[in-house]
Amino acid sequence: MVAGSSSDPISRPPHRILVSACLMGENVRYDGGNLFTDHPRIQTWRLEGRLVSVCPELAGGLPVPRPAAETRGGDGRAVLAGQARVIARDGTDVTSAFVEGAEAALKTAQERHCVMAILAAKSPSCGNRDIYDGSFSGRLVAGQGTAAAALTAAGIPVFNQHELEDAETYLRSLG
Repeated sequence: MVAGSSSDPISRPPHRILVSACLMGENVRYDGGNLFTDHPRIQTWRLEGRLVSVCPELAGGLPVPRPAAETRGGDGRAVLAGQARVIARDGTDVTSAFVEGAEAALKTAQERHCVMAILAAKSPSCGNRDIYDGSFSGRLVAGQGTAAAALTAAGIPVFNQHELEDAETYLRSLG
């Protein structure tokens, strides 16, 4: 085996992980804040050069700050299928920005060869298990955000910041 060849496991780049920019401490959330996590697992992955930061909402053209938004009529899968809408608290339909952001996140993950994603829980873009129901009442429903749905449909597993042990188990299973 020749050092540096594609079959050399020492030179193989680490499996990359798409991660919500807000989890990395970037002030990109609707309220101008972040959800920075200094979890040791994230820190290790950062040092290993695995993390690829993305904010689907910014990638879709939304500003910071912006009104909070929730999905009405379904979840991210329904939004991508044209069967549900993403509506801002002020009543503005921001569906197209969420779809563009989901497409941009997927493109980034594919171009950077990300094998999984760690996205912000409950977000209308990034939520992987639950999202808010569209009533702005704080009620959660089962479902994915738009970007999480696009990534999942493309075969990229999505975890949230509370599922880092599961994410590590998945990453180890890849070898």
